[in-house]
Amino acid sequence: MLPPSETPTILQALRAETRPAHDLLEQNHFNQSLAAGTLSYAATAHFLAKMYGFLVPYEARLRQQNLGPEWEAEARQRAHLILEDLQVPASALALCPIMPPLASWPQLLGAMYVLEGSTLGGQVIARQLAKADIPLRTYFGGYGAQTGPRWKAFCQLLAAAATPANQAEIVQSASLTFQQLSAWLNQP
Repeated sequence: MLPPSETPTILQALRAETRPAHDLLEQNHFNQSLAAGTLSYAATAHFLAKMYGFLVPYEARLRQQNLGPEWEAEARQRAHLILEDLQVPASALALCPIMPPLASWPQLLGAMYVLEGSTLGGQVIARQLAKADIPLRTYFGGYGAQTGPRWKAFCQLLAAAATPANQAEIVQSASLTFQQLSAWLNQP
């Protein structure tokens, strides 16, 4: 065990230890098309439908957690933005049947790290979709001008909630969230 002065912060540990799972997630068809500049409306709609299927069970669990107002849990609910983009009823979209474990507070924190972090990349994607004249950008806009500040606030709350006793569970949950999301996105 490292002495406390050498123990990585939760954010350092998350970045380092989830890198392989994060990199694997970015190999999905949507991200590959994005990188190649061959993104289509259909590929974007498919990706959004899959994200909706993952976000709905995650957000249901987030609502059950009874977070304090500092977490801004209501504002962090974003699945409905996908319905606005796709203009389809919720019943038309499949839900992910196998979610990462979200039963404990540390598990939820790990999942939140992944899904809140996605708002940062979403803004980059929104700009690329605009250049490609693909109108499906509401979800990718994250929290608009509040995306950066809300991410920083989340990181501060996460750092305060992390303890030596729960840090490993938070990191494991983030890795599992990346892995489950990757598996779901790559499922036809």
